[in-house]
Amino acid sequence: EVQLVESGGGSVQAGGSLRLSCVVSGYTNYMGWFRQAPGKEREGVATILTGGGTTYYADSVKGRFTVPQDNAKNALYLQMNSLKPEDTAMYYCAARKGRSLILYSQWLDKQSFDYWGQGTQVTVSS
Repeated sequence: EVQLVESGGGSVQAGGSLRLSCVVSGYTNYMGWFRQAPGKEREGVATILTGGGTTYYADSVKGRFTVPQDNAKNALYLQMNSLKPEDTAMYYCAARKGRSLILYSQWLDKQSFDYWGQGTQVTVSS
């Protein structure tokens, strides 16, 4: 069974940075970060193929967010820079250990992921 534990959320002013952490137990082949703002659907932010390191980002965060991983610590991070008020949301770590995802659209689709963390709140003030 895969378990995910997130940490690192908080409040920051626009233009600031935050780093979220996700520690995973169990084998996965994809890990991702999703977010959900009040009244909105959960959306994909970034996904990484854990074995090869290939990443895919939502257009809204390209150039601002990255997903470094530390295999020795079984950890995935979401480094968020140049934060904007519209980045305010609950952020979730997710994992998949199924077959390969063929389309990049699947990499940011919540239906592609089987395991979820509890979420951590990020609030960006203007």
